[in-house]
Amino acid sequence: MKNILITITLLTSCFFTQAQTADQAFKKPLKEVISTIESRFKVKIRYPEALVADKQVTYAEWRFRPDLETTLHHVMDSQDITFTKEGEGKYKLQAFQYHLKTPEEGKQQLNYLSTLSPDITSWELRKTNLKNCIWQALEIAKAPAKPQSQAIITSKRIMDGYTVENVAIETLPGVYVSGSLYRPLKSKGKIPVILNPDGHFGDGRYRADCQYRCAALAKMGAMAFSYDLFAWGESTLQFKSEDHRRSHAQTIQMLNGMRILDWLLTLKDAETTRVGITGASGGGSQTMLLTAIDDRIKVSVPVAMMSSYHSGGCPCESGMGVHLCGEGTNNVEIASMAAPRAQMIISDGKDWTQFVPQTEFPFVQRIYDLYHASNKVQNAHFPSEGHDYGANKRKAMYGFMAKELGLDLQKIQDTSGNIIETGITIEPFPALYVFGEKGEKLPSNAIKDFEIIEKMFTK
Repeated sequence: MKNILITITLLTSCFFTQAQTADQAFKKPLKEVISTIESRFKVKIRYPEALVADKQVTYAEWRFRPDLETTLHHVMDSQDITFTKEGEGKYKLQAFQYHLKTPEEGKQQLNYLSTLSPDITSWELRKTNLKNCIWQALEIAKAPAKPQSQAIITSKRIMDGYTVENVAIETLPGVYVSGSLYRPLKSKGKIPVILNPDGHFGDGRYRADCQYRCAALAKMGAMAFSYDLFAWGESTLQFKSEDHRRSHAQTIQMLNGMRILDWLLTLKDAETTRVGITGASGGGSQTMLLTAIDDRIKVSVPVAMMSSYHSGGCPCESGMGVHLCGEGTNNVEIASMAAPRAQMIISDGKDWTQFVPQTEFPFVQRIYDLYHASNKVQNAHFPSEGHDYGANKRKAMYGFMAKELGLDLQKIQDTSGNIIETGITIEPFPALYVFGEKGEKLPSNAIKDFEIIEKMFTK
């Protein structure tokens, strides 16, 4: 019996060896390869079953190397899978994320980009090329002409030192973007304009921190306009929420920002030379990109977004390939395109902006130095804070906007000079709707099919 078992084992071994030849490309199921890696290197690798199902690795064990992480790279790169270390002997696999690099890779890219613009002449040439490429990548030139319809404006609410009106603007034929316009209750002459694009926060532009921000800016003497992401907030009356993750969402959001600004600058009290923009997360992505391509913006404050290794995980931030311009760029270089216009970059210690003070900000500073404008750029870093537009971040922005746009910071300060946000009314969500609680006021020409938008850009 023992001899029979030995013979079967030898036959099985021979069969396995014969099956694994160059004729079969030494192919093995990915799940089996992972098991071999775990056994050989004595580690544990976790992953969702759907990630590895039915996947095969060609030349499987030829990809192995003496060290674990080199082996993981050789195997997983072939499958568009990345890995992260979660602890000693513990790793996690996930699908390749095109918008992410490692922090070290981001730093290396910044070092390389620095060699492309050592002086003002080379930087100006690169900035022009980047701007032209971004414009083309976004396909803005293909967009239909701006509709000539009038803005839809709700009744005005009078608050403590400011007013609020809800506004919808037709930015493409049958496509409306909704927002709220905050103004000072009393003002004289022309006043600054500040765009407030929304980010990927659960309550959209209705959330308290957005209302605080816009109301405070209005009390200080600016008109502040907050507005929805595409297929987010009231935009979901027209489009499915999953349409937000279509690549052209990035184009639409840039058009929304520019065409909202077109409208704001027609208002009789708008100061066309004092225009600012600020937003966090996805709103930070819009802040950097819109400032890079629209010279009307003079002051920008991107919050919790500028990073050398994270380009924005939503297609509405990176789906049109703008980061492939100039043979490869990133949000740090895009933010630098604001120079020499005033800019405050706000970062924190608990997201992908954690290394801004030592890695990303020096790159931006160097670009501003080329213009002898180092006094026009600042970094406010909050190492113990996370991914939000919290009170401390808002306070930093208020001071910067007041300085650069000539606002009255004292309007939101107490007698000791501390910035406070008291006296601001946080309205319930429905109060900020333009089209009613059930969309009953949506215009009759409003389209409700994303494919119609796609066709607008193929004519």
